[in-house]
Amino acid sequence: MAEKIKIWVDADACPVAVREIVYKAVKRTGVHVTLVANRPVRIPPSHSIKFIQVASGPDLADKEIVKRLSRGDLVITADIPLAAEVIEKGGHALNPRGAMYSDEDIKSRLSMRDFMDTLRGTGIDTGGPPPLSPGDRQTFANQLDKFLTRYRSNV
Repeated sequence: MAEKIKIWVDADACPVAVREIVYKAVKRTGVHVTLVANRPVRIPPSHSIKFIQVASGPDLADKEIVKRLSRGDLVITADIPLAAEVIEKGGHALNPRGAMYSDEDIKSRLSMRDFMDTLRGTGIDTGGPPPLSPGDRQTFANQLDKFLTRYRSNV
């Protein structure tokens, strides 16, 4: 029997609205989800939802996710370097705004991230991402549902 996929959430910066969508998907499908963060995150009572708290420090949650990730698992993250590691390890990565990272676009996304990081390092204010919109939440929910439907049909 094939091992069931799991969902991993890079919870340090994951919007509450996105976590709520994930919790509803867990309730509907029974898929297991683990949130990983360096600070406490409130989760609903469920045998399918777990939380791992890591020590404070750069990228410790990311490293924990990559360490525990199995091929085919889904990671929800806005962290492009983490998404690149997930894809390299055979997992799938979904941005909280609903964009699925892929082999085809991850290198260009990393390049753009590094370029923007360089600009910020020189003192240029590049601004941050806009607040999560209702459209972003809907796109995320649709992509998550699409992923879970495809996964369930392959088992």
